[in-house]
Amino acid sequence: MIFKRKKAFLLAASALTMTGSLAFAQDAETQAELDALRARIEALESVGPGSTPGEFRIGDTALDVYGYIKADFFYDFDFDQGDTAFVNVIGEPSAATSGTFGSTVRQSRIGLLTSTPSGIGEIGGQLELDLFASNGTAELRLRHANIRIGDNWIIGQYWTNFQPLDTYPVSVEFNGPVGIAFARVPQVRYTNDFGTKTSFALSVEENVSGSNSDDPVLTASAEYNDGRFIARAALLYGKAEGGGVEVDQTGLTVSGSAKLWEGGLFQVNYTTGEALGPYLIGLGDAVVGGEANDVDGYTIELRQQLGEKWNVGIAYGEEDYDLPTSTGTLAFTELETVHVNAFYQATENLTFSAEYIFGERNDATTGRTFNGDRVQVAAQLNF
Repeated sequence: MIFKRKKAFLLAASALTMTGSLAFAQDAETQAELDALRARIEALESVGPGSTPGEFRIGDTALDVYGYIKADFFYDFDFDQGDTAFVNVIGEPSAATSGTFGSTVRQSRIGLLTSTPSGIGEIGGQLELDLFASNGTAELRLRHANIRIGDNWIIGQYWTNFQPLDTYPVSVEFNGPVGIAFARVPQVRYTNDFGTKTSFALSVEENVSGSNSDDPVLTASAEYNDGRFIARAALLYGKAEGGGVEVDQTGLTVSGSAKLWEGGLFQVNYTTGEALGPYLIGLGDAVVGGEANDVDGYTIELRQQLGEKWNVGIAYGEEDYDLPTSTGTLAFTELETVHVNAFYQATENLTFSAEYIFGERNDATTGRTFNGDRVQVAAQLNF
């Protein structure tokens, strides 16, 4: 059975870490984390009937197991941000530290892909789990669980169609820069192509938990991708609730990337909307004082491939809210992050990485700003 290109990229997107190696649709030459999966993806695309490497069969259904083991070690200089570089705690007295060392393996994950021929086309399934349960415990958590019918339909839980996967910034730590949408939600999505370079997608999705709404969310996206340039736009409409008040939830994301020189990559993401905070990394309140909380967010990233083994980059992110969100003793309207990182591919499947992270959060009441610094190193083994 031949696995089509979209199925292979689904494998790549899920097997790689969401931020440290999520830019799955970008050129492998400019994404060191993709190199470990490149040979496997190419094999999945080119196999003949009855000969799919790394898979086993139950009747007509082919199955493939994927994932990785990742060990992270980090040191917070100013505020203890936990297993993820969570900029929202910067400035909180309870998180203040003169230096805190931590480690985690909770980002490790495992997934299963299935593929079955049928009279309505190839039917695929995906089930993916990681260890990022709540309260800092290493317990299994559902990431993806979906059914794919042909190349057009996704039914189940997957990344929101509003999220710009192809231009998501690369980071070692789990969250990545603020200023960008990040959510996995149950949905029904239809995707189709205009030729070989342009596609569009429409979806009906469940709202994210921070929006406090039982109404469905509608999204639409369109993308142009010729391998060197990517341009994408996505729209979102739903409802959000807070304090007994329901407001419209609207969003627009515009994204782009360009490979303007050998081994280089430049990409940007801009997001704006009403009551959109629960979709963003910063998790700002959707509704404050009975009003929709407008937000603007953006990320800028520059990456460079250095030879066959090294990839380095820097990414900046910012979120600006009209109304303050309280997170303990302080309330913020502005968040900023800077990620500077390097990836070394020791073998086809083993990658070592290091990152410096700077975060800044304001106190909307006093006008003060608080900074936090963090360094992190990691080892990741893909399988």
